Amino acid sequence: MRHSTLLELAARDGIRLPDQLVSEWPPTLSAADEKGWFRFQRLYDVARSVLRTEDDVRRLVREAAEDDVRDGGRWLEIQVDPSGYGARFGGITAFTDLVLDAVAVASRETGLGMAVVIAANRTRHPLDARTLARLAAQYAGRGVVGFGLSNDERRGTTADFELAFRIAERAGLLLTPHGGELRGPDHIVRVLDALHPGRLGHGVRSAESPEVLERVVEAGIALEVCPTSNVSLGVYSSLAEVPLPTLLAAGATIALGADDPLLFGSQLLGQYAAMRAAHDLGDETLAELARMSVRASCAPPSVQASILGEIDSWLSD
Repeated sequence: MRHSTLLELAARDGIRLPDQLVSEWPPTLSAADEKGWFRFQRLYDVARSVLRTEDDVRRLVREAAEDDVRDGGRWLEIQVDPSGYGARFGGITAFTDLVLDAVAVASRETGLGMAVVIAANRTRHPLDARTLARLAAQYAGRGVVGFGLSNDERRGTTADFELAFRIAERAGLLLTPHGGELRGPDHIVRVLDALHPGRLGHGVRSAESPEVLERVVEAGIALEVCPTSNVSLGVYSSLAEVPLPTLLAAGATIALGADDPLLFGSQLLGQYAAMRAAHDLGDETLAELARMSVRASCAPPSVQASILGEIDSWLSD
C-alpha cells in the first residue's frame, strides 16, 4: 500500500493512525523478540483496516501494479490471506473473487503479469489453513498459483500445517511458506520436512548452516530474500550483514523482494540498489539475480522468456 493511500483512506473514514504510520513513516521496527513482533503486527493490522470497500481493494491492487511497473517489474505475485478480510467482504470466497478480478483488471491496464498466492496464518488454527488450502485448490489455474504460510514463524507448530500443504500440493500449487528469518536453520529443516516448499519465504538464515544451505540448493528451493525487511525487523543490524554473497556462492536460487513496502519503506528496485551498494555487486550479478527471480516465479514460459530477453538486453546495453 502506498503511504499516501493509507493516509487518504484513514482520513476518509476517521481512522486514527499511530504516529509510526504518520509522522515517523517509515516506522522504526524491531521484531527480534515477541514484543517487537507484536508492535509490527499491530501496525500491519491497522494498515489493513483502512480497506473498507471493494474500490479500496481494487485501488490497492492497481497501485501495487503501477509501482512495480515503475520499478521495472514485469511479473508480480501478490500474497493474500482471505481470512483476514472475509468478514468485511462477504466471506473468503467472495473476497478471493474480488482480488482475482482486481488483479485481472490491473494486469490488463498496466501490462504487468500478475498472479495470486493464498497464504494461511500460522497464528491461527491449522484447520483454518486447510480451509484456505481447499480454497486455493479451487482456484488453481484460475489466477491462484501458490499457497503459503505467513506471520511470526516462532508461533504455532510447523508440522501441524502439513495436511493443508498436502491439499495445495495435490492441486499443483507452488508451496511458499515463510521460514528462516526470525528462526534459524533448525526451523528451515522442519519447514522442508513437513511442508515441501518450492520457494521459501525469506530462508536467509540458511546461510548459518552449510549443511542446511546445501540441502536447500540441491532441492532447487528458491529463497525470497527481502533485505530491508531483514534489517527493519532486527534480523541483521545492517544491509551489509545480509548474507547474499554466501547464498550466491553456494549456488542458491535467489528472488529479491520488498516484502511489505509500506512498513519497510522500500520498493522492489530498492532491494537491488541496496544489495549492489552493500556488497559491491556488478551488473552481471544483478542481472543473474533478476533472472533467478523470473525462473523462480509462476510466470508462464512465454512470459519468462520475454522477461529474460529484456534482462539480457539491459546487460548488453
